[in-house]
Amino acid sequence: MPGWVLTGYDEYAKRMPRECELVLKEIAPGKRVKNSDVARLVRDEGERMIAAIPSGAQVVALDIPGKPWTTPELAEAMRRWMGSGQSVALLVGGPEGLADAARQRAQESWSLSKLTFPHPLVRIIVAEQVYRAWTLLNNHPYHR
Repeated sequence: MPGWVLTGYDEYAKRMPRECELVLKEIAPGKRVKNSDVARLVRDEGERMIAAIPSGAQVVALDIPGKPWTTPELAEAMRRWMGSGQSVALLVGGPEGLADAARQRAQESWSLSKLTFPHPLVRIIVAEQVYRAWTLLNNHPYHR
């Protein structure tokens, strides 16, 4: 990832308190060449993604057809997640999107936008929105 992506993500991740820590687990995409079996690559990525989900975690798929939460709605979802005591896994698919198995594993589906964003930018947007939702829950002035 370019330095600006690491810097952007790290900026929001370091602001999060220990009880709501952001941990990025990158799943390497399969190698794409001219005649790749894209369906197989997506399935394999999905299997690796599912294997990386912590046991007992609440799983949220980030997917265009998901629910387009407002920041207050994301904050309420975070309140629920934190109240459950479970880890939360936010799944972001590869270049062709999420594998069907990853979608099926998710209990919720969240759409950042109907727009298509580059993957490096998505990790920054998600980190910032999670931080913003946390600040809203904690009456921190950042959200204003």
